Amino acid sequence: MTATAALALRLASSGLPVLPLRAGKVPFGNCPICLRNQCGGRPNMKVPGRCACPLPCHGWAAATTDTYRHAGEWAPYWERAAAVAYHPGGAGLTVVDLDNADAITWARATLPPTRTVPTTRGEHWIYRGTMPSANGVRPGVDVKSRMSYARWLGPGEGSMAPLPDEVRALVVKAPTLARPAPFGLAVSGAGCECPHRTPAFLERGLAMAEQRITAADSAVHATVYRAFLAVLATHGRCGCLTDAHIDRLFTAAQAKGETLRHCTDAWANARTRLGV
Repeated sequence: MTATAALALRLASSGLPVLPLRAGKVPFGNCPICLRNQCGGRPNMKVPGRCACPLPCHGWAAATTDTYRHAGEWAPYWERAAAVAYHPGGAGLTVVDLDNADAITWARATLPPTRTVPTTRGEHWIYRGTMPSANGVRPGVDVKSRMSYARWLGPGEGSMAPLPDEVRALVVKAPTLARPAPFGLAVSGAGCECPHRTPAFLERGLAMAEQRITAADSAVHATVYRAFLAVLATHGRCGCLTDAHIDRLFTAAQAKGETLRHCTDAWANARTRLGV
């Protein structure tokens, strides 16, 4: 057993949901059974480990405390793993990822002290409590909690404080003026049934986007962006998309080697271009 595998077993035994990362700090790609939503597990992505596949598919949602699984079906993955990751939200935690010295200086002046873990370029500040995850909430600062994963870099130092309002406020978007929808695009709440809520129509659009990403042999960044743009152009203004739908697209992109940061940036850029 490798040191990485032994560490994963110890963390899982302590109640921390963990998963293996391959080189580049990204999860292992989905197995053939789970590609293109064949497993049916993605509608349950908000509940880690719900997919019936015994392998570490679906990124953060696969994180588990099941030591039997880690020592059994996952053993070959741990033998090849470059690092251990964990799902902060699944452990009831939020990680404020400070990526440089300026971000650390800001945190020390703004946030209440809590447990800190040194990283390659900065620090992780860990709080008790969960919230939505978001990247780039300010220069050099990411928030990792629900629907995200963080690398395990050690237990850290200091007492863990409750999640403060100062951190929650980082992902609260300021109100924006409503933008008129393009001609012919139904808007949820405008007094009519949104046609995009037809399950088959929405599912077909998501499946096509997943297939486009999965089939990409080159220019993966551009392909992911175009797929996100196509989905948002059709479904972005009417309230059809849920977190589970978005995570399906992110999972397909990460299976092709995209990082969570790249996915988040591509999604944000697509929204900005369309004004949604």
